[in-house]
Amino acid sequence: MIRIDDLALFVRTAALGSFSNAAREVDLLPGQVAAAIKRLERELDIRLFARSTRSLRLTAEGEQYLPTARSVLDTLKEGREKLRRESAELQGTLQVAMPSDLGRNVLLGWMTEFRRLHPALNLRLFVSDQVVNLFRDPVDVAIRSGVIEDANYIALPLAPWNRRVLVASPDYLARKGRPMESEDLLRHDCLQYILNGRVYDKWPVGGRVFTVSGPLMTDDADLVRRWAVSGEGIAYKSWVDVREDVLAGRLELLLSDYAGEPAPVNLVYPHRKQFSPAVQQLHSMLKSCFAELEQGLPELL
Repeated sequence: MIRIDDLALFVRTAALGSFSNAAREVDLLPGQVAAAIKRLERELDIRLFARSTRSLRLTAEGEQYLPTARSVLDTLKEGREKLRRESAELQGTLQVAMPSDLGRNVLLGWMTEFRRLHPALNLRLFVSDQVVNLFRDPVDVAIRSGVIEDANYIALPLAPWNRRVLVASPDYLARKGRPMESEDLLRHDCLQYILNGRVYDKWPVGGRVFTVSGPLMTDDADLVRRWAVSGEGIAYKSWVDVREDVLAGRLELLLSDYAGEPAPVNLVYPHRKQFSPAVQQLHSMLKSCFAELEQGLPELL
């Protein structure tokens, strides 16, 4: 089988007139170039150069083969350039999984804008609080909030600064009072959710874990936020999920002296080979968008 590198060395040797000159151009030894030419001659079963101690010239067969070699290399170069040009216009289908609250209230607008910027790309969004298996389910990448513990996945940070916060509506606080200490959570209506069959009723706040309770529970994190806004109780939510509600006054931050647990947002995919141009550009855009959401967090907490 003819090696492309050997073919390129043949063309350059013919142009430069010596193995030494061709070797210097590509940072090889003259003997390595000579070996490459010999391999090519064996594959073609012809003699490409007439060699002597003082000169190197193409044989008649070499002269005849040189245009073919140049044409092959030019075709390959053109193919590479075409791929680069086409990769600038994203095509195909990108399948993205995301959590319910983050997907509906934060990511939806950004993903729509991403699609507008790349009209030849199809987007399929899977919005659910059920954690997808990236090796089994028909998904290319997932956007996840929380510490990624599965070492089989590759996680690219989007919002490494994000963490959970305690929030409630002004109406709830007027009716039930404001918790002043972390222990006060035990006497309040706390909004719980279920993820993968597990009830998240243990809230780490201020270095302690509190087992909370309340009359409302759901498997949809977006409903927890909606219940909190409508005054049904206290929620323990990711900052990026409730930021707009806090800034708009629909929710208020509670116990801000107690740091909530980290909830970094990551773009997750199963294998480095799947870091396609579409995934690369999506990561770049989302990272920039999430950076704007950090604004307000230091001042309010």
